[in-house]
Amino acid sequence: MTPPPPPAGAGPAAVRARATAPPVHTAHRALRRSACRVLLANRTGSSTVPSRDLYPHQWSWDSAFIAIGLRHLSPVRAQQELETLLSAQWGDGRVPHIVFNPAVPLGAYFPGPDFWRSSSAGAAAGAPRGIETSGVVQPPVHALAAWLVHRADPHASARRAFLAGMYPRLAAWHQYLSEHRDLGGGGLAAAVHPWEPGMDNSPCWDGPLARIEPADPASFRRADLAHGAAGDRPTDLDYGRYVRLAAEYREHGYRDGAAVHPFAVEDPGFNALLIVSEYALARIAEELHGDCAAHRRRAAARTEALVRRLWSPRTGQFHCRDLRAGAGADGAGHGGALVPERSAAGLLPLMAPDLPRPLVETLLRTAEGDHFGLGTRVRLLPSYDLRGASFDRNRYWRGPAWFNVNWLLERGLREHGAHARADALRAAVLHAAAASGFAEYLDPYTGQGHGARDFSWTAALALDLLGRDADTAAGADTAIAATTDGAGTAEATETADGPAPGPGTGVSAPVPGPSSVPPSEKGP
Repeated sequence: MTPPPPPAGAGPAAVRARATAPPVHTAHRALRRSACRVLLANRTGSSTVPSRDLYPHQWSWDSAFIAIGLRHLSPVRAQQELETLLSAQWGDGRVPHIVFNPAVPLGAYFPGPDFWRSSSAGAAAGAPRGIETSGVVQPPVHALAAWLVHRADPHASARRAFLAGMYPRLAAWHQYLSEHRDLGGGGLAAAVHPWEPGMDNSPCWDGPLARIEPADPASFRRADLAHGAAGDRPTDLDYGRYVRLAAEYREHGYRDGAAVHPFAVEDPGFNALLIVSEYALARIAEELHGDCAAHRRRAAARTEALVRRLWSPRTGQFHCRDLRAGAGADGAGHGGALVPERSAAGLLPLMAPDLPRPLVETLLRTAEGDHFGLGTRVRLLPSYDLRGASFDRNRYWRGPAWFNVNWLLERGLREHGAHARADALRAAVLHAAAASGFAEYLDPYTGQGHGARDFSWTAALALDLLGRDADTAAGADTAIAATTDGAGTAEATETADGPAPGPGTGVSAPVPGPSSVPPSEKGP
């Protein structure tokens, strides 16, 4: 890339500076400064909120992604992020999808602690008494996050006994999913609520949700519509069904054996993350001189079950399995059926290291084909089939591109040697993070940001991708450095580059984007 000409009247020093500082590195340093500022601004105590307004509590898989990015800023803070989340773990091993901050007013988010009533309704399942949480879970990316955080600073990790403290909790979390959530009996974990697989409003749930009678709209008030456009959020009908499912689970004391689970779905993305995290747990066990073989056996068995139960040779990708499709009134008597909708979750098994090579090659073709158009019609993987009848480029998880999904896919591409594709996706993610002000999600065609801005996992995962740059990895020209004391606090310091931009201000130089998508392929 040819550096742009210096401003009119610039002297020889300015010309030399332009010639010796490649724009991409300058832009990446500016992006790193902004990403760090977002994470620092969204920090509350020992954890990080996804968004100050829309999501003012601690979310489970958000914190795992946030820790992965924080490790480049402060490994100790990254450790604390996960430790805080796991301190709210239930006695049965589940990691709840929300840990509520008691300082936040009850009306700021729905459903809040007064809806879930975890400490009372969940007492029989081992909900903690002194911490209010939700009763459902999110994808199990935590062991992967813990391993990556440990590797960022093994000495600090050992000094704080980070892995020794995390391992039994992570092992109990995986055991919960294996023993309590294998509702289909086929070796995969099932989600019992659309919020659990992470892709809350996916068209994959339309069929299973159609069987659910929605809660009375007068029985709840949606706080999310005060912070986002109604056209970007789930419909009132869908939200009523979400509330009904959660309330019925609560009335059964969140005990999986006691609940009927009218919604029970095996999701390929959820189980792929469990496979990857099981391998990470093996690495953690090995580091602690424990038994790692059992974790590897479980990961291999789950990979085999994933292929056996969720792979579709016809569509060339994995699909969700609706375990209640064709079941009797009691939810029993049928093995379920694959959901025909094509979701980005069906490509995430690329992360599994032992996925058979023919399936890997098929998934790579599917990602670039007509239904997802990665690198041809769009630069970032959309959350749902571009050609699907329910595709909506703006509405939450029904088409928009999400940064965490693309970060996971980028890892999957590298896992199987598709480095050129991974490099292109990395460039596209960084460009989109900068251009959108760290948006929650994007229109996959135009890149227009939707949802919250200064979104924590967007900033964190951009920071992680930037960590591969030689200059940022070595700490050169870093605008924000974290200095951690014994209590784990951090301060932001500035270098000669000048003050770092604050949240919402963007970056001081544009991140060069990937090559253009052909105009005829830019979509509707």
